[in-house]
Amino acid sequence: MGVIYVVEDDKNISEIESFSLKNSGYDVAVYENAADFYKAVKDRIPSLVLLDIMLPDESGLGVVEKLRKNPLTKKIPIILVTAKTTEMDKVRGFDMGADDYLTKPFGVMELISRVKALLRRSGEGQEEKCIRIGQITLDSERHTVYAGDRACELTYKEYELLKMLMQRAGIVTSRNEILDHVWGTAFQGESRTLDMHIKTLRQKLGDAGMMIKTVRNVGYILDEGSV
Repeated sequence: MGVIYVVEDDKNISEIESFSLKNSGYDVAVYENAADFYKAVKDRIPSLVLLDIMLPDESGLGVVEKLRKNPLTKKIPIILVTAKTTEMDKVRGFDMGADDYLTKPFGVMELISRVKALLRRSGEGQEEKCIRIGQITLDSERHTVYAGDRACELTYKEYELLKMLMQRAGIVTSRNEILDHVWGTAFQGESRTLDMHIKTLRQKLGDAGMMIKTVRNVGYILDEGSV
């Protein structure tokens, strides 16, 4: 699965949305305005957008309209979030191309339920069972990893780390994103923990471990072209 973009200028609300989604296992990026969101979309298409209808630089409805007109973004699942409650506001949102609607204030459970349901409908919620990149094969059903024909015995953290990098193959993942996703948002340990896990993971993968590259001062990337 990719990342969920939260576009919300109210920090209190965006923090609640981001925290709730991360605790449910999703990767999240937050943007306070449409301009920053558009820049992010050019670099990476999200799996879902949680979009406030009242942004400081542009209406959320205008954002939806632009996304739906672009062939590269027209199929992105969109949930509009707004304090407006009239039926006409909801109708306008759906007419513009929004897939679902949340009215503030909303409960965390409702948010997660709506996100899961929309991802299921769009097909994004189903995790790829077997990922093959270069010499590495990861089977999430059997919880196995192979480097070529050789089985690799990984710890739980090593497995989750590799899985995350493979799901984001070709994309640089920051250290903080990895620590949040693999170790949890409450992780208070040394960041060297990640470096040591990367080191042992590379060793266990043998030659295939060369695909895991360090991006200085940023994080890591799994790049098939590195072998």
